Amino acid sequence: MPILTRPAIVWSALIYLSLVLAVGFWAARRTRTAKDFFIAGQGLGLVVTGLATMSAAFSGFVFIGGPGMTYRFGLASLFIVVPVSFTAGLLCWSVAKRLRLLSEVREIFTVPDAILARYGSRRASGLAALAVIVGTVGYLGAQIQAMGVLIDAIFGLSGPLGEWGVPVAMTIGVMVVVLYATSGGMVAGVYTDLFQGTLMVSAAVAVFYYCLASGGGLGAITHRIAESEAFGPEFLDPLGNGSIFLAVGFFFVFAVGSLGQPHMLHKFYMLDDPKKLKWLPLVIGVTQTLCVLIWLGIGLAVPSLVVEGRLAPLTSPDQASPLFLLDFAPQLLAGLVFAGILAAIMSTADSFVNIGAAALVRDLPRAFGRQLGNELARGRMAVVGIAIAAAVFSYLYGDLIALLGTFAFGTFGAALAPALAIGLNWKRVTAAAATASIATGLGLNLTLEFLTRQSFFPALPKLPLPAGVLPAAVSLAASFAVLFAVTWLSTPSEEDAIDRDVAAVMRT
Repeated sequence: MPILTRPAIVWSALIYLSLVLAVGFWAARRTRTAKDFFIAGQGLGLVVTGLATMSAAFSGFVFIGGPGMTYRFGLASLFIVVPVSFTAGLLCWSVAKRLRLLSEVREIFTVPDAILARYGSRRASGLAALAVIVGTVGYLGAQIQAMGVLIDAIFGLSGPLGEWGVPVAMTIGVMVVVLYATSGGMVAGVYTDLFQGTLMVSAAVAVFYYCLASGGGLGAITHRIAESEAFGPEFLDPLGNGSIFLAVGFFFVFAVGSLGQPHMLHKFYMLDDPKKLKWLPLVIGVTQTLCVLIWLGIGLAVPSLVVEGRLAPLTSPDQASPLFLLDFAPQLLAGLVFAGILAAIMSTADSFVNIGAAALVRDLPRAFGRQLGNELARGRMAVVGIAIAAAVFSYLYGDLIALLGTFAFGTFGAALAPALAIGLNWKRVTAAAATASIATGLGLNLTLEFLTRQSFFPALPKLPLPAGVLPAAVSLAASFAVLFAVTWLSTPSEEDAIDRDVAAVMRT
């Protein structure tokens, strides 16, 4: 469809981008210290913190990548989002409370800061910072890739530019992210989260309605998919086109691995009053559940439309959301959803570049016993390098947005979840156990991911993991096993003694 025939969508995107930049410049005036830049001055209320946490988790990964993954794997992809029914409570009650209280007794801005406070080990905090940087590059790459797909769909860059349409759109997205994140820091991100969360929660229900209406209802859609040769009944099977390993792996990584996601945990430092934590599971859980309707609705509607012949088979599964919104949703709704998805991507991208910048200019130097001056200025400089690295990595990865996001999510989970979730609740865990666990999770996930995908060295065979086995799931399980094994086999030394203020937090 020519771009000029859908002006509402184009103007929604342009107006939104203008608003985002305006928020960034407004936030820049409120960003005067490193504390403002990295944790928004620790002055956010319940609703803003809850929506910011939801938005950090639900972004281009969910709204663009989710339906694309369903198109490829069938309903097995839903095992990624099924855990939202309990992960908010699990996250708040097992990790978030102690992280927030630690920031009351120590100057803590980041997850590696918390690792250092708990274990007193610069080695453990340094490895945690490295894991944050690696995961940030991967997850930010998924956001930039999603933004490229979306900008290309709205402005039709692939028409005149061909195969360079999406890379050019990604380049535009990187420039916007850098300009936005370097100006306002986390203050800009959380207020974009507030706008995005409110918009997407309300739009998700409307999109789901049009998804069902496009195929004559849920029954007609599922019957059409089951009777087709292109998809068949296995598409609707709980295991979809995958395997039991894929389904269980998705569930394990996105349920347990959620305990180590710094882009979500980082938000808890921003809450103005720790007592409000008890209400966060309700805010996060309800909003996440409503947003999942977009994943489910478009994930079922697009295959049904392809079977009917009303939509051509997708050349790339990640086109599912943009094509449905452009061709089957009212222009005003499509414009609002596009704006909301852009907001989700921007706010999440801002979160990632800020936690990555903090790891580079704050956490890694401290792990080597150094402290850089003017962290605010250096943090803004680091944002540029991280954004460029993420865009290059995303382009070279060359696969679905959701699979890139799974790699990054798995990296965070495997490296950080055991040391945080177990270590903040069990005083017996030693610094050696935490260090070994972080190193195992990070190193094993990177190694398995490379060996299962590598094509740079033809003489080196790919690792033959069983069909559907996720490297992230193997790495997360190994990380937990190493943490428990080293803890049980080692005898705590004087160096493992927990400081009194930290011990008091762990008793609460």
